[in-house]
Amino acid sequence: MTEAERARRLIEILRASATLMRVLTLARDLDLPDWRLVSGAVYQPVWNALTGRDPDYGVKDYDLCYFDPDPSWEAEDVVIQSAAAHFPPPLCDLVEVRNQGRVHLWFKGKFGEPYTPLNCTDEMLERFVCPAFAVGVRLMPDDRLDLAAPFGLTDLFAMRLRPNPHRPRNSAGFQNVVKSCRARWPEVVAVE
Repeated sequence: MTEAERARRLIEILRASATLMRVLTLARDLDLPDWRLVSGAVYQPVWNALTGRDPDYGVKDYDLCYFDPDPSWEAEDVVIQSAAAHFPPPLCDLVEVRNQGRVHLWFKGKFGEPYTPLNCTDEMLERFVCPAFAVGVRLMPDDRLDLAAPFGLTDLFAMRLRPNPHRPRNSAGFQNVVKSCRARWPEVVAVE
């Protein structure tokens, strides 16, 4: 399968998830700056399609990222509260909104790694633990799905987890990710 074919298949899979499309439509209506839905909300429906599972199987939350150069907690909290009021139950409890313009302020304390400030949301994708996770999507005003995948889609469709070559090696963190994924998708292949 070529990269263009993988992108078309990804879009088909995402569109087949009614919940995901509802989240994307509501996210678009929020009109956040430089927003994307990322992480498990994107890669997990693909793995579910590849393994014959329900599109929502294993999806714990919907990571809605945006970029605002204002790194204050107060500015982010206004957006979080607005999103919580915008998404109906149960989505209001499942959508996690985070400003990528302030991740550098808390990342090292939470994950023990340095994190230089970002200039846009898509830069964040290059820092995910595994390339298979580094896929983001945005629903455009014309209903087109706009994809970002800095490492491509090969690992995603191969259900292959390998460490991000741009991040420091943290085998314990990587092994935790593999263990969590394999608990839900035993078909996952890990490559160190």
